[in-house]
Amino acid sequence: MYKASDPRKGGRPPFDAVLMFKVLVLQQFYNLSDDQTEFQIRDRYSFCRFLGLSPEGRVPDAKTIWVFRERLKQLALTDQLFGQVLSQIDAAGFTARKGQIVDAALVPVPCQRNRRDKNARIKAGDPPQEWSEAKRRQKDVQARWTQKHGQSHYGYKNHLSVDNQHKVIRHYAVTSAEVHDSQVFERLLDERNSSGDVWADSAYRDQTREQALARAGYRSHIHRKGSRKRALNEREQAANRKRSKVRARVEHIFAQQANRLIRTIGIARAEVKIGMMNLVYNMRRLAWLTG
Repeated sequence: MYKASDPRKGGRPPFDAVLMFKVLVLQQFYNLSDDQTEFQIRDRYSFCRFLGLSPEGRVPDAKTIWVFRERLKQLALTDQLFGQVLSQIDAAGFTARKGQIVDAALVPVPCQRNRRDKNARIKAGDPPQEWSEAKRRQKDVQARWTQKHGQSHYGYKNHLSVDNQHKVIRHYAVTSAEVHDSQVFERLLDERNSSGDVWADSAYRDQTREQALARAGYRSHIHRKGSRKRALNEREQAANRKRSKVRARVEHIFAQQANRLIRTIGIARAEVKIGMMNLVYNMRRLAWLTG
């Protein structure tokens, strides 16, 4: 985790990597900023007991927390940590069973106040050259606008694949908000699930995908969708309601992640924050399953 340093140059040794990971878990669990995390570690004895620290002693400050999260980003360790938690869940006997559910949720970030011409250049992958280096650091040029139910949203998307029996997140992907849910569907499929059943909402419905799922041995329970020329008949609506009873389980996860706003800049940092969001959910789910 840490860069090799020369002990002859002096300086304090870094905090233990496991301790810093536990700090990020607390931060995500209580949705705290770096400064609030530092304050709460000193203020709450429950935090200190969890971390093995004392309020009067040396605790990680806000800058230390930020630097550790940056190291996770630079070394791309979030997926490995997520996989380690999944391994523990499987080892406890909660393997993926009874099919999988695929869905996505928007993850908002603070809006960027740019003029329309600059937004058009950012969307085209050409950020304004007249921006100073300091201003560029404060501008998220990778988040995107999208519309859902007639409302505009700015940020990223958290795409999930959840096993039906234990409601554990098995795979996830992070994209900017304008990417359609269906574009990452195949990346999320869990081949280790004991059942070939797949549930998803009508946004994923596509005739080519239905054929591909059948060839791969999956049984599709993706919602049917109507059109202006042809509305769903009563039989199709009844089938959708039956599918919704299973597909609704993924909405329980999004309800637990209700406060999804992240205050980071760039998709690499968003991947760390969203990955920790999914990882902490799985930790809570394991505690509930074994409780």
